[in-house]
Amino acid sequence: MNPKDKPVKICLIDMNNGVANQSTRCFRRIVDAFKERIHELNPSLDVQFKHVQPRNLGELPDLDTDIILSSGGPGSPFDGWDEPWGVGFRKYLDYIIDQNRLSPEDSPKLFAVCYSFELACEHLGVARMQLRKDGTKFGVMPAYITTLGQQMPYLFPFGDRLFAFENRDWEAVDLNEERLKELGGTVLARESRPGLSDKGEAYVAFHFAPGVTGTQFHPEADRLGVLTWVNNPEQAARFKKVYGELTYDRMVKTLDNPRRVARTFAMLIPTWLTLQFNRLAGPRHYKAIDAPEQDMAAFLAEAQTKAEAC
Repeated sequence: MNPKDKPVKICLIDMNNGVANQSTRCFRRIVDAFKERIHELNPSLDVQFKHVQPRNLGELPDLDTDIILSSGGPGSPFDGWDEPWGVGFRKYLDYIIDQNRLSPEDSPKLFAVCYSFELACEHLGVARMQLRKDGTKFGVMPAYITTLGQQMPYLFPFGDRLFAFENRDWEAVDLNEERLKELGGTVLARESRPGLSDKGEAYVAFHFAPGVTGTQFHPEADRLGVLTWVNNPEQAARFKKVYGELTYDRMVKTLDNPRRVARTFAMLIPTWLTLQFNRLAGPRHYKAIDAPEQDMAAFLAEAQTKAEAC
């Protein structure tokens, strides 16, 4: 096959265990926009998208997939650890890392979010997953980017801090620096500023190893997704009990701030996707695409399709 005729294969690994959610809609919105950007310069290129559900359907991506997004989901990262889907997902992570050590230019790349991030932390042994002592962390929160993290093109636009939606019961603690170094990884972001633990002690973003990157927070969350989550009466009551009514109102208002969740939605995963496509563009003779631009109007606009059951 002529390299130029080789399709680009994108996969969403949906870890929501069949539960209806906003995350899947958000990821699909990002992928749809990414495909449009590819086709502007490569109109005849075959860009294939596959949506797989390991936890409830036992599905995993094909081995020849190029770009993988792996979502958050409910429950403990230890749920189903020894079930076929859990074993299969961990083997798939190992496969990606091995392939990237052999041939980084044409190997699959995976971005793990929340639940998938927790699975990667535990499997690769870079940190220990524990239940948060203070209960669920929920809402729009800051993440503090490390010096090395700020050198990554997909984190560079944020400086030393970004804002993203969080909804988690677990946290990554007790960094295993020796293991992370062995894997060729690095810490990208923490829950608190360097040298502090006032907002928590968790590590919230890693470049785990060649081909595998991830965040504990939700960079895919758009305005509709966040509003749907925080306006849920149970979620809203839980947030107000912990942080207060004033902080809740400020959190909702911050969704109109172009430097907060809007920037994270527009720049983080879209930039990472662009890097992965342009990595393939050279050897396959595609036309490389430009870096994404932040579109506040697109962030504020309500999506055409509502959340779907997965």
